[in-house]
Amino acid sequence: MDKLGADFLRTVQMIKDRLGANPAIMNLPIGKEHEYIGVVDLLTRKSMIWGTDVLGAKYDLSDEIPAGMKDEVEKYRHKLIEQICEQDDALLEKYLGGNEPSLEELKKVLRKTTIAYKLVPIYAGSSLRNKGVQPLLDAIVDYLPSPLEVSGIKGINPKTNQEELRKTDSNEPFSALAFKIQLDPHVGKLTYIRIYSGKLTSGSYAWNASKDKQERVGRLLLMHANNREEIQEAYAGEIVAVVGLKETGTGDTLSQQTRPIILEKITFPDPVISLAIEPKTKADQEKMGQALQRLAEEDPTFIVKSNLETGQTIIWGMGELHLEVLVDRMKREFKVDANVGAPQVAYKETIKGKAEGEGKYIRQTGGRGQYGHCFLRVEPKARGEGYEFVDAIKGAAIPNEFIPSVQKGVKEALDKGILAGYPVVDMKVTLYDGTYHDVDSSDIAFKIAGSIALQSAAKQAGLILLEPIMKVEVTTPDEFMGTVIGDISSKRAQILGTEKRGTVSIIIALVPLAELSGYATTLRSVSQGRATYYMEPSHYEEVPKNITEKIVSSVSHPSTRG
Repeated sequence: MDKLGADFLRTVQMIKDRLGANPAIMNLPIGKEHEYIGVVDLLTRKSMIWGTDVLGAKYDLSDEIPAGMKDEVEKYRHKLIEQICEQDDALLEKYLGGNEPSLEELKKVLRKTTIAYKLVPIYAGSSLRNKGVQPLLDAIVDYLPSPLEVSGIKGINPKTNQEELRKTDSNEPFSALAFKIQLDPHVGKLTYIRIYSGKLTSGSYAWNASKDKQERVGRLLLMHANNREEIQEAYAGEIVAVVGLKETGTGDTLSQQTRPIILEKITFPDPVISLAIEPKTKADQEKMGQALQRLAEEDPTFIVKSNLETGQTIIWGMGELHLEVLVDRMKREFKVDANVGAPQVAYKETIKGKAEGEGKYIRQTGGRGQYGHCFLRVEPKARGEGYEFVDAIKGAAIPNEFIPSVQKGVKEALDKGILAGYPVVDMKVTLYDGTYHDVDSSDIAFKIAGSIALQSAAKQAGLILLEPIMKVEVTTPDEFMGTVIGDISSKRAQILGTEKRGTVSIIIALVPLAELSGYATTLRSVSQGRATYYMEPSHYEEVPKNITEKIVSSVSHPSTRG
């Protein structure tokens, strides 16, 4: 509610229109933007006012409704009670008879309808100053389901590939999902798990079904914000932190070894932006490697790679701010000073048409020679479908033992890139013919032949560059709208539309990530610091020809790289 352009009732209407939900307004905000000070609870008619306490831990509870809000409170209270009573025949009869149901009766029915997703309780608040957090936490306890009220969790048995249901019961076989890794300076690596069935004992063993590894459970901790409570056993429905798991990462399933199950994985988007990073001093060299490794363990969208050609360490993330925060954490938590280079965009390469290519690798030396020869066909796949290899060899033109080598050569060529050194994606590669030599043919020869054939076919199929496109939402005061649109249009943006929200306007656009370097600073300067923006990865799209030429020439002549 403290955000520029905050409009509570309009947001509730958007929840209704866009998400198809049935919102039940539980409290009304007192003020908005910088004047937001608290809420009025509709069921109890009590005001909660937060003072100057930065943490938002203290608030004043009052029976007094702020002046000018009484009619509005009564109107929305009447509407809320009606919404709740409509969900229960006995309550509706009582209400229509002129008797208002008690607070306990209303809460009981609201809990039942929230769990059935017939009503969605809506609360107003501000996360920055923690205003309105207490009523929200109370509502989580009052209206959201306990694990026992959920039917169970479905997963795949890795032995049979059949779907299985595990009920939220401590007597069922153990299953849990690791959903977060945290590195604690006092106890080391903490793996947060949600136990879906069975129980887990401190000092016992658990089977990582995702990686086929056995893990020892050192200690079990119940986490209360920044306090830890050690426990001996954890049961179905609980969220606990485990100390001692070495191989388990975010999204892995832990289960009983005799009754394994793999629960639905957490999927993460691919990183879209990179920075070159190097330690400032020799002393920071080793510390930086350890710090980056630990940060990557915690955050699955953060990837650390080494560029073998330049010897640089490259870090990948979801945006400039993401990488800035991680570099800052490295300085604060790990005391490592580092220099960072300019952000580089994660381009990809693909092909536009079908083509065939031949790969021949023949080397005659004094002794045994090398002989590998294959024919490949390449064709494009839809955006985002990835790479597929098809073995269409007939009549043993290439012996079976050499086909994985061709595939390996193809994969290496795709990863290295052909046009400008970026990975090649969304392509079907078919191995359809070839020849071999009884004596000279070898794995390495066919691997090199596969790589040569792939490059030859891809060049004929018309290689293009793809770039990540971001969906950007800019919130700006009306007076800067023209300037902001002009600026964003100059960045090859496709404006999808604009919305009016009170005194501010929202501009929604698709913008190539390559054009957004330093956009936060630019936006602040054109709007006197009053506009904000949010961006998320949308899709990959073909790079215009003139820009492709620039990128390719900068790769050919590294000194010209921006």
